[in-house]
Amino acid sequence: MGYIQELRELVGTRPVILPGAVVIILDGKGNVLLQQRRFPNGKWGLPGGLMELAESTEETARREVWEETRLELGELHLMNVYSGSDQYIKAENGDEFYVVATVYFTDEYHGEMKADQTESYMLMFHPLEELPENMVGSHREMVEEYRRKFVEVAST
Repeated sequence: MGYIQELRELVGTRPVILPGAVVIILDGKGNVLLQQRRFPNGKWGLPGGLMELAESTEETARREVWEETRLELGELHLMNVYSGSDQYIKAENGDEFYVVATVYFTDEYHGEMKADQTESYMLMFHPLEELPENMVGSHREMVEEYRRKFVEVAST
């Protein structure tokens, strides 16, 4: 049993603060890797997840990407940390939490990409300007912030 499950046994569905990390993985052609997640409801999102005990945010990012995509990451660049009342989530099972999400980006990865079928339906690179409609809202915000900070600035 993992840390989150143990915590939930103690506190039930009450709101908790959960740190996590996601990674904007770029293919060098203006595309970002998204996974179509089984939860919530087949929405597209960035690879990543919640921190386990004793992990750094970078270790969390690398572990989660490996588990979900089978890709190993090279150098990670810190983009931002999202926190606050707009990071509140109520899961389908009633669990409530506030995420503190550390966002990294990279174009350095290797391995044969393969979706973890327990968490994802599929993995696919999408153009930064053409994100799927059915996307996790906070992840859309993160990709759009990346585009504003690093793509639009580079083209001016």
